[in-house]
This record gives sequence, C-alpha cells and structure tokens, in this order.
Amino acid sequence: MNHSRRSFLGNKCLIYRNLFPTLGMSVLFLYSPILVADQSKGELPALLSTKTIKQENYLPDFSFAGYGNGLAAIPDASGTVVRVDDFGASSNDEADDTKAVLAAISHAHDVAGPVIVRFSAGRYIVSEVLRIERSDFVLQGAGSGSGGTVLHFPRPLKQVDRSTSLDELRQYLVQLDKREVDPGRNLNDYFSEYSWSGGFIWIQKPGVREAPYLVEYDPKIEKLADIEAGARGSRTIALSSTAGIDEGDIIQLQWINRTGRDAGIIKSLYGAEYESAGSHHWSFPERPLVRQASRVLTVNGRNVQLADPLLHDANDTIPAQVAAWDGLQHVGIEDLRLEFPDSPFFGHHLERGYNGIYFTSSFDSWARNIRITNADSGILSYNSANLTFRDVITDGARRAHYAVHMGNVHNVLAENITIMNPVLHSLSFNTQATKCVFRNAEVFVNPALDQHAGANHQNLFDNVTLHIKAVRSDDGPVVPVFDGGGAGYWQPGHGGFNTTWNLRVLVTGGAFADEIVTVQGLDEGPMARIVGLHGNREFKLDYRPTPYVEMLNEPLESVPSLYDYQRHQRLDHD
Repeated sequence: MNHSRRSFLGNKCLIYRNLFPTLGMSVLFLYSPILVADQSKGELPALLSTKTIKQENYLPDFSFAGYGNGLAAIPDASGTVVRVDDFGASSNDEADDTKAVLAAISHAHDVAGPVIVRFSAGRYIVSEVLRIERSDFVLQGAGSGSGGTVLHFPRPLKQVDRSTSLDELRQYLVQLDKREVDPGRNLNDYFSEYSWSGGFIWIQKPGVREAPYLVEYDPKIEKLADIEAGARGSRTIALSSTAGIDEGDIIQLQWINRTGRDAGIIKSLYGAEYESAGSHHWSFPERPLVRQASRVLTVNGRNVQLADPLLHDANDTIPAQVAAWDGLQHVGIEDLRLEFPDSPFFGHHLERGYNGIYFTSSFDSWARNIRITNADSGILSYNSANLTFRDVITDGARRAHYAVHMGNVHNVLAENITIMNPVLHSLSFNTQATKCVFRNAEVFVNPALDQHAGANHQNLFDNVTLHIKAVRSDDGPVVPVFDGGGAGYWQPGHGGFNTTWNLRVLVTGGAFADEIVTVQGLDEGPMARIVGLHGNREFKLDYRPTPYVEMLNEPLESVPSLYDYQRHQRLDHD
C-alpha cells in the first residue's frame, strides 16, 4: 500500500486455526478501518520515512501488543453462565454478598469448558478476594456506568487477605529492610506488600510465582533448548533442539546474564550507557534478566517461527534459551465498576491494599469496560503476556499509587485509559516490562509517565494527553512529565527504545501563553525516541540521557498513533 497519500484499510478478516487451542475453535481476526497515514496533514516523521534515519535509530514494532498479538478481536464471552444471584447474592440490599459470590466462583471452576460468572445490575458488597485460577473464565457485570454492576469492597487486603501468595514478598521486605521513613511525619515502617501487589480480583495459576524476589525461592528453570541464532526484530530462531516444542505452544525466551557487568545483554539493553546499569543486572546469574513469552507458530527442523519479534539478538555474545511457560489463558474481566471507600491514605508504600485487578500468570487475556473508584492501585500485572486493558477509567478523591501498572510483562496493551484521580505513577512501565503500550490515554490530575527502571525497555506511550500544572524554576516554567521511580540497583530508568509518540501536554496553569515551558525527564534512560511532543504552549525538552527527538511542538496528524500505523503496515505485508 502506498502511504504517501491519504489511505484507509477497508474491513478485512482472516481466520487463523489452532492458534488458540484452549478455545477449541477458529478465531476471527478483524481489521477495522483505522486511518493509517494522512500525509495531506503533514509529512511522515523521518523515523518512519527516511532510510538512513531508520537504519541509525532502531524503532521496535509495537503492534504485537495486546490480545492475540494485536490482531485478534477480544472474543465475546460464551460458555456456561453461572449467575451469582442463583447462589444467594442480591444487589442493592446492603447485605454482604461474599459467601454467595465465592460459591458461584468455586462452582465455575468445576464447570467443563468456557464459563462466565455473571453479576446482575446493581451494587454487591464483597469483603474477600475473588480468585480466578483456571483458563477460559470471564467475570462479567452489566456495565461500568449508570445501570451497571458495582462491586463494593469495604475493607482492604491488609485486613482480609489470608493467603500465602505474597509470603515471599513479605519476607523480602523484612530481609532487605524495605522501609518508608519520614521523620517529619513520624513514619518508620516496612513497605506494605500490597503497595504494588495483590488485588480483590486476583488472577493467578496456583503455584506459579508472580515475580522473583528472594533467590532461595527461585524455581529450577525447565529449559527446553538453547537459542543458537536469532536477530533482534526477527520472528525466527534456530534452536539446539525442538524436542518437546510444538505449534501453538507458549514458550518463554530468556536472556540470562552469567558474565557480569560487561555482559552482551547489558550492552544490548543500554548501548553506550551500559556502565550505568545497577547491580541487579548482574547479581542473579541463574535468573533471567529479560523474558519474552511468545506463542510458537511453526516448527521446521530446528527452526521455530514465533508470533512476535525477538527483543534482542541471541548468539554466543548474547546467549539466550527457551523455557517452558506455565499459566492461564483467555481470562476476561468486563463490564464492572469496582468501588472502594474514601478511606485515609497512609502514605507511599504504606498502602492498605484497596487494589482492583491483579493479573498474573496470564496470556491472551483482558479487562475491558472497567471503572475503578478510590483504589490504591487500579490494575496491576505481572508474569503475563498478550493482555489488553481497554476502556478503563480510574477516579476518586483519595490518592493512589498506581492507576494501570505493567511489570514483568510482555506485549501488554492499555488503550482508551482515562485517569481522573490523583495517582503517584499514572501510567507505569515497571520492572522488566517489554513491548508494552499505553495508547489513547488521558490523565487529568498530576500526571506522570513512569518508566520505573528494572530493565523495562522497548515500551510505547502512544497518543497520550496530559493535563498538568507548570511549576516555576530559575529557568522558567517546567512540567515534570517523565517522573520515574525504582531502586538504584535497577537503574537506569529504562533500557533502549522506549518511545513517546504524539504526546499532547496541556498546561493548566503556572505558565503564561508566551512562555516556553520545559518538559522534564531528568533521570530516564538511553536510546529513547520522542516524536511529536506538542500542546498548548511552546515546549523545550530536557530529557536525560539525550533521546532521538523529532517534530517537537508539532502534532503528529499524519500518524497520530504509532501502534495503529505499525499494525496496519504489518497487515499490509503479512
């Protein structure tokens, strides 16, 4: 297709068989008529159109993020319907519905085939954790708005979670003396295990670890083969053996650093800035530094074609292996409002655990049409891949830690996200997040684009709008847009090729119309790409280390969404 003129893709579809074996059905891939490129509204960025620029400045293909690697439509829920009302739950009566809801979920776990646990319209009171521990499971309400379903959680996880799931994390916090200390507020207490973990809707395969903390709990890796050859951006790898690897399998590619500070994988992550990497990059020689969960499309001799491109080269200089991946598939949370009380906020890292949805050990799963009110954290995700979070709103008066968080995950897409509450880390790429995307997001209160260290890399902020107040400095007004966190042993703030595309910054106060406002990212990471940063003021950029910058103060009307553009380029070429 010629993208030098205005062009649309018409409605197209393909049917891929045997790609989702747990569904036992063919899956329809829908291609919607989205605007791909409109050069009448401006030139394509050089990063997309100029050969030498493209060769010198690698840009990942982010279009593989999301359910079905960005091509499959999230399926309409089907299967056996289990109604919580049939087990004694009753909305709008102010009685606690927990026992009935847990009974319905327990029954659903024993149902053969796909199952839907359905709430009627109205408000239900739930005072315990709702655990989903099987595949092909949808938790469904009647909508997240007026006339929909509200799940009200009156007490925090700190009070009601009696499981052992976070025992390793609890032990880690004590052993490493992880404390929040603020003498001015007379604070000196251990971090809460719920500050970045756990949720009242808790998706996890039993026995599968969410995230690694203590070495003594590291399981023996079920290694399937060494990767003998593979190129960054390619979807084909050559293995030492393909025994036990079949089409449709989900495997995990692992880059493990056994050689120390100067390892090839560290240089691949950080380029010329590799010496800035913190000690966690080389302190765990048997723990993967980079993980990539991917589905096997074909096996041909010792060659394997993957569903998505390699994050890094794999060779003698940057060794990698393939291991088994274990988890759930096709878990959906949809059409619900999750509501927490307007309780006191006890402080950063001291959260009591008013957390919404917790996705772990999940693949090709989703949350859509969700509203979350007064949460400490709205959606948290770990040890998962190919997730889609769509049409999510967070709101409320109390301060939150995370709105939508991606950590230890690969190919997660969060789109149509609206953040209306005060959040410390509004949109977060956390530890070891790779090829993840925030697309069409808008943050209205104290926005922060959080690149939270921990070897997160190749992630995309795409067509995001921020409403932010400027603060005065000696050099004029500034907006701290990029405000990452993370421990020193996991710095820098991000690895290579994190990309910010068509970011719209709307200054709500603190700067006159004729002032130049500085957009700050003072402690981020190397090899970033920032294209199309614009808004209602003239901006200059102070991002460290220096990124690739193009079209500063120009809205990207020709390619408003890089994800959409790359997705349709892929459809055109596949």
